[in-house]
Amino acid sequence: MGKVNKLKLPIYSLLVVSILTLSGCSTIADWFSDDEEIAIRRLQPIQALFTPKILWQEDMGSGVGHYYSRLEPALAYGNIYAANRQGLVAAYDQKTGKEIWTRNFAIYPNTGLTSGLKKLWSDGLPAKISGGVSIAYETVFFGTENGEVIALDAKNGKLKWQVSVKGEVIAAPAIDEGIVVLNTGSGMVFALDASNGETVWTYESEVPPLSLRGVSAPAAVGGGAIIGTATGKLVVNILESGQTAWEQVITSASGVTELERIVDIDSQPLVSAGIIYVITYDGSLAAVEMRSGRIIWKRDYKSYRRLTIAGSTLFVVDSNSNLYALDGRNGVELWSQGKLKQRLLTSAVPVGEYLVAGDKYGFLHWFNQSDGKIVSRIAVGDDDEDESIYSAPVVDGNVIYTQTRDGKLVAVQTP
Repeated sequence: MGKVNKLKLPIYSLLVVSILTLSGCSTIADWFSDDEEIAIRRLQPIQALFTPKILWQEDMGSGVGHYYSRLEPALAYGNIYAANRQGLVAAYDQKTGKEIWTRNFAIYPNTGLTSGLKKLWSDGLPAKISGGVSIAYETVFFGTENGEVIALDAKNGKLKWQVSVKGEVIAAPAIDEGIVVLNTGSGMVFALDASNGETVWTYESEVPPLSLRGVSAPAAVGGGAIIGTATGKLVVNILESGQTAWEQVITSASGVTELERIVDIDSQPLVSAGIIYVITYDGSLAAVEMRSGRIIWKRDYKSYRRLTIAGSTLFVVDSNSNLYALDGRNGVELWSQGKLKQRLLTSAVPVGEYLVAGDKYGFLHWFNQSDGKIVSRIAVGDDDEDESIYSAPVVDGNVIYTQTRDGKLVAVQTP
């Protein structure tokens, strides 16, 4: 047995330990929070149906910090692909977390030093990767806030092409029929040839004087590029030519101030069985016929989170982190779950018969799809907003992959 060193604590440290022990559920973080924040931070006890298991985790360095970001990992070819804001892009084996390859796109200004010395003494300037990675045609596609669009070989990370566009790329691209579609913060939509990055067509939408920090990630389905705009419109362009097939107003600006007139569609449209589901920040959830643009039904829910669906049931996480299930055929509410209000829940993603969502304190929560009851949870962070789960997990079978703000990539198994 090795020698055990006894740690002598000063009197004030012993007092802290005693107080924490007596209080039971208090934490150091609670001391620096107001009553409302403490109430949000403290989770109500649940009767867990199962215990999730962390399979592996990898540290991707600086993460995204407190910057706006929708970076989330993507799965393909037995690997998981992820990035951080600084410029690291990496591929890991899904099952083991073993690193396959990494590329660093951080910017190193000309200082007279060699490349090796620059990277030794500096992390460089951030590449500002923000919108998430997308995988298709054995290629990793992503963009940056600097307007760079980059394509890498998914097998080895080698650069295939890199082009610049006018506008920040802060949403993941959509790819179909050899076309990469990007929605930018400038209101410009770019369609690029997936093989070489050349521009195929562009589309411009109006950007109001005040809008949310973020744009709707495009969807590319059935020969159409589907885009939500900052003016509350849903637009479908023909993927091959860029010609507008139809536009539909989901919501219209009202109110006196610019703040009251924010009507952004800020989440990716969801396409299922020929219907497009879309939600706006000011409170309109609509089901739209993809072929014609006709609104089938509309309900009052507000969100900037991506909608999800299982069978005919639609799942919505609203702006206050309430979770709802609706019948996708008619918009009738089936159940609601409000016990995690203001914890900044991510989208709720189906996994088996459950849903899973992350929150700003680094927890993953599992819900019954049938009634919304919370049935399990696990902490993958340290109850700290620096380790919050800010984007929806991705799912493959019963394994969930999630990324935290401080750059931790975690694989968790649902029994």
